[in-house]
Amino acid sequence: MTQMTLSEMAVDVLTTADGRQKTAKSRAYAERWFAARDAGETIEIGTALPPLRPSRPEKPELRDPRDVPKRKPGSPQGRIALLHAVAHIELNAVDLHWDIIPRFAHVRMPVGFYDDWVKSAAEEAKHFNLMCDCLEELGSFYGALPAHAFMWQAAEDTVDDFMGRLAVVPMVLEARGLDVTPGMIALFEKAQATSAVAALNTIYAEEVGHVAYGSKWFHFLCGRHDMDPKEAFHSLVRRYFKGTLKPPFNEEKRAEAGLPPDFYWPLT
Repeated sequence: MTQMTLSEMAVDVLTTADGRQKTAKSRAYAERWFAARDAGETIEIGTALPPLRPSRPEKPELRDPRDVPKRKPGSPQGRIALLHAVAHIELNAVDLHWDIIPRFAHVRMPVGFYDDWVKSAAEEAKHFNLMCDCLEELGSFYGALPAHAFMWQAAEDTVDDFMGRLAVVPMVLEARGLDVTPGMIALFEKAQATSAVAALNTIYAEEVGHVAYGSKWFHFLCGRHDMDPKEAFHSLVRRYFKGTLKPPFNEEKRAEAGLPPDFYWPLT
């Protein structure tokens, strides 16, 4: 039996609809990749055709962001809605991290790039399951509420632009998570929801690394193409990101992830 390439593993994750099954594959393939790396064996990056849109469970119903009901986070139902929204983001993040591998497999990258993206994909899978566990503890489940397809739109918009993908997904969308998560943690602390607090703290700690990977490889490609990283970032975000960046920003965590203020303030 021929060994699957990393691109084939990625497409298998992308074409799996059920959230728990998708994330189980994400973690299993990450384990396989790192076990091979530790043993000094090579899993080829290879090529495989990723779908334009990943497979999704029948629920949640996907709506335009304007048509998703506004959350009232102070109430129990509002807190469920918040956890559901985070679960949805994390499931999208699993697909976004795997999609970049086969989507841009034609671009020669160091093996460390794949290490970073596979590790992030496994962590996003863990985050999704943590959110699902929290929802189930509160008598709900992922798919119980409507959600929106805004995050995946960023993937479609940057389907042919590797640097655009790095600029918009980790360095804008995931960086936004660093801004809003402390407020969510405080909200669940106030409600004494210990499982949610623990889960969100795990997510918060690991998302810094995901933003950092985006910044690192964006700068790497800028160096390869002799481009000014700040100018390139501003140009790509203006091209692909709908709207402007909105403060307040978590400047400390953004700096930790390699995003200085002069990258994002001019885009507000």
